[in-house]
Amino acid sequence: MIVTADRETLLSISFPVVRIRQPIGDFFVAKIEARPLYEITWVDIRRIGGERPFESYLGIQRPLDEKRAEEIRQYVHTIDATFPTGIIVAVSEVCARMAYNTLSDGSLSDSVGTMTLSNYQEPEDPKDRILFGNIAKVLDGQHRIAALKDYTGTTFELNVTIFVGIDVPDQAAIFSTVNKTQTRVNKSLVYDLFALSKSRSPERTCHEITVALDSTEGSPFYKRIKRLGVATEGRFGETLSQANVVDMLLRYISTNPELDRDDLKRGRRLPLANSQEVQRLIFRNMFIQERDAEIANVVWNYFEAVVKRWPSAWSAGGRGMMLNKTNGFRGLMRFLRPAYLHLGSPGDVVSVEDFLRLLRTVKLDDTSFTVDKFKPGSTGETELYRTLVQDTGVDIS
Repeated sequence: MIVTADRETLLSISFPVVRIRQPIGDFFVAKIEARPLYEITWVDIRRIGGERPFESYLGIQRPLDEKRAEEIRQYVHTIDATFPTGIIVAVSEVCARMAYNTLSDGSLSDSVGTMTLSNYQEPEDPKDRILFGNIAKVLDGQHRIAALKDYTGTTFELNVTIFVGIDVPDQAAIFSTVNKTQTRVNKSLVYDLFALSKSRSPERTCHEITVALDSTEGSPFYKRIKRLGVATEGRFGETLSQANVVDMLLRYISTNPELDRDDLKRGRRLPLANSQEVQRLIFRNMFIQERDAEIANVVWNYFEAVVKRWPSAWSAGGRGMMLNKTNGFRGLMRFLRPAYLHLGSPGDVVSVEDFLRLLRTVKLDDTSFTVDKFKPGSTGETELYRTLVQDTGVDIS
């Protein structure tokens, strides 16, 4: 290979494929040797781009875990090493060519053939040039590919699923669906990927509300939420995970987020919730009416009232206090529904002052929110919720 700066000679790789047809569209399943697959793949490691209230996130992959890659690297040299599940990649249509096989009657097959992937060196805009090592973007399987980088054993072929010309939102949807349904992946990352979708969804709305609450100065959650589920470099006092906040918001918008997302992506209108349904899904009709900012305002006002009522407990760091941690947050979010319905009707934006008047009827003070009184986990969450209900006398039916 000849490479000069960002230029290189025309390079290509060919391999047999089978075309598969599914609702998302056509894709191809290929058999590719480990070494050439490594040479054409790249991973867009997820990174932060900007510091605005709605931060722009680029890419759809988890950072490479070197420890995990090393464990797999050792495994691939064992006598019974196998990767029976497929690697998933996306390639640009300008890099892919298909030649379908000729059948015995002289006609061309519509599903079996040979795919050739080549670098793209002569675009109208030089910025669109695609080097050989950047042909295939890894959607799933980066650790397996990394582990095979220096593989010296016998033949190691991989089954590879190839999506040609698929856009970023669908890449994100494929990656998130695979990891949510098949493996244990950081749930905060899965929710974060929904922000890349072009269509509305309950997950995307909850994600954007969470990001806004975390990144907007003056918010009761300002710099308190761990984006992608891990601590943010340079921050201290992040006591909540993104996934936890999104989960608790989702329960007030949808009982089936996946079905809602699919309906919206197909251009279908979601029916408004009836008077009985909105007693549980207090934010559903606001979501359907695209009043996302007002949902955020309700949550902001409620927790600002919490901060005013128990300022020391909400700002407490270290161990021993629980109000601003997972079980405290979840207990407060459970109480949000009856508190909201007690003070207003679904669709209203209840004020900080109204929430605060209700919370002042609670007998707990700043020193009450200890892990001795409210145990870690769901036990403490439930006990806090019951205490808030009992002291305020709100209707929880």
